[in-house]
Amino acid sequence: MVYLFLGPGFEEIEAVTPLDLLRRGGVEVATVGILGRQVVGSHKIPVTADLTLEEVDLEQAEMLIVPGGRGGVASMLGCPEALALLKAGWERGCFLAALCAGPTVLASLGITEGKRAVCYPGFEDRMGSAQIDPDAACVRDGRLITAASAGCAVPFGLALVAALKGETAAQAVARQIVLR
Repeated sequence: MVYLFLGPGFEEIEAVTPLDLLRRGGVEVATVGILGRQVVGSHKIPVTADLTLEEVDLEQAEMLIVPGGRGGVASMLGCPEALALLKAGWERGCFLAALCAGPTVLASLGITEGKRAVCYPGFEDRMGSAQIDPDAACVRDGRLITAASAGCAVPFGLALVAALKGETAAQAVARQIVLR
């Protein structure tokens, strides 16, 4: 099971695009509203999450995803329960994935220390000792997958499919959406 966290003010493209690509790739994904099921994104698009934070079963988790959006990131950073789930997921061997400003949430937990990563341009100083690749759209370092921005949501989503289902599955999804 993959859990995709949604805090008020999340960046819609950064949540819905990876969600869609993962589901196309045959991955079971649940969206998680960290402050309840009804969540409004940064562009005022309301979304009904599949679950609340209290319903997450970390024992079933393969991957935890943090989209960006300044409001969504601030919501995550202000939610000790969500941060505890991310930390516990990392410690038990889950993939952690984040894009745009989302990697700064993982950095706040020390997860990016010494890892190769990428984040929204200008947020590098919030990434601790991560080895930032400023030219990369998406970077995978073991169980950590990060992407630079909303414009990188498709390569990010495909990288998540590849991590969970293999490169052949990711290529099949890319062909299905006619990625050029």
